Amino acid sequence: MRTQPYTLHFNPKLSLNEAGKHVRDGLSTVLRTGDNLWVSCDERTSIERLRLTGAREFGQHCRYQLADLLDLTNEAADVEIDIEGLGESDHYLWIIGSHSLKRKQPKPDDADVAKQIARLAKVEEEPSRYLLARVPLLLNPTTGDYELHKEAPHPTQVGQVLRAAQLRASDTTNDLLDLLAQDIHLKLFMQIPGKDNGFDIEGLAVAPDGRLFIGLRGPVLRGWAVVLEVLPREDKHGRLRLAELEGATEKFYKKHFLDLGGMGLRELRQQGPDLLLLAGPTMDLDGTIAVYRWPDALRCPQDSLIGPTKLQRLFDVPHGSGPTAGQDKAEGMALLDAEHVLLVFDSPTDARKPAPHQVTADAVKLPPAPSQP
Repeated sequence: MRTQPYTLHFNPKLSLNEAGKHVRDGLSTVLRTGDNLWVSCDERTSIERLRLTGAREFGQHCRYQLADLLDLTNEAADVEIDIEGLGESDHYLWIIGSHSLKRKQPKPDDADVAKQIARLAKVEEEPSRYLLARVPLLLNPTTGDYELHKEAPHPTQVGQVLRAAQLRASDTTNDLLDLLAQDIHLKLFMQIPGKDNGFDIEGLAVAPDGRLFIGLRGPVLRGWAVVLEVLPREDKHGRLRLAELEGATEKFYKKHFLDLGGMGLRELRQQGPDLLLLAGPTMDLDGTIAVYRWPDALRCPQDSLIGPTKLQRLFDVPHGSGPTAGQDKAEGMALLDAEHVLLVFDSPTDARKPAPHQVTADAVKLPPAPSQP
């Protein structure tokens, strides 16, 4: 795999959260619109925007707090949303949280061993993670930057207004989770933390007709990864509801099972009728990370079983090992242009940090897409 490094420059005044973690150390998803690059850190409640400033440089870091754009609960305004997917279509930026449960992390150096073992039995529910939302995304012709708005006039349709909206939710669930709690394949995993092969969203792609493709890091079912397909529509109260989906066995969502050799999804990107897939381990470990093409993914008329002969494995992505175990894990993938993707990494090694408040991402050229019939 031949790569070209791109340097991402972050504003020192915006780079650290209250716990002192730098935004560059937890990048979970990345999306390009025009000259802008959008990234998120999985321990934030914000979206970060960068701008192309050189041949392989993105800078001019700007932050959008989601609490200013969406009607978040008080908890969601203060607690990480665990943003794991961004998508763009029809003048909207789409945002999705992991929707996962979290198991407490033990501290092995603590003298109270019994207390730390007990932490492993504690599973936390954070409703702030149950977010599926859209925010108006409009190009400012004066600056050349795309900007986020809570409400804005449609740029081409006179009299139409674009509004931020989110999937109908309560304090403990939302419409998507309510449906999946009854699903024959997924219901047993809904109460299992994400890092334990439980339910865990990582990846979002948006079709031009408004359908969302949601990648699951977990569960992986006997080696088969899962992609959910849904169609959100705004109701009369300004909330998003899941519309009936033609051809869906479960009425409001389709399930697509993909043989990715035991890996789960980390990112999805739409390219024409295809989906590009970033796949990696579902558990918290170092393991194979690879990029696939799923040809004609947007044209599946019903639930599907996608075997290895229907997928094109494009390339494997190096990851940390040995002295760098647990680092350089590819988490986000953007379409840089028609021929390249840009990969960003969670827990980057020092080698990826050329200077304070900088981190490098990798551009990789895509093999040619298979010819269409």
